[in-house]
Amino acid sequence: MYEITVRTRFAAAHYLKDYDGPCARLHGHTWHIEATFRGNMLDSKGMLLDFGEVKRKIKAIVDELDHNTLNEVEPFCGSSENNPTVENLARYIYYRLKGQGDGHDQAAKISRVRVWESPDTSATYAEV
Repeated sequence: MYEITVRTRFAAAHYLKDYDGPCARLHGHTWHIEATFRGNMLDSKGMLLDFGEVKRKIKAIVDELDHNTLNEVEPFCGSSENNPTVENLARYIYYRLKGQGDGHDQAAKISRVRVWESPDTSATYAEV
């Protein structure tokens, strides 16, 4: 089994809805994203996936979030079920990457997304 991980970061603000604490107020983070892909086979060039292509896909998602208030960006605007927590952000990015397949039976699949909101706190989303 092979895995590759691509890291990136972006800056964005958020506040936690229906939360009793300081994070209920608008504040910002430099969010760090780690997207890991997994597969059993390498291509003819000896790669699981082309890092450049993976970076392009992640950048498209991150560009929509960067320097925004996450509470005002779909899917986080609306009900508290879509609160822009680090957990929900990890799930959102995971599903966006999962949905960006090229339509072919690709050997490598998104395995997990980890989002860091600070150097000491992160959340990971993966399907079992």
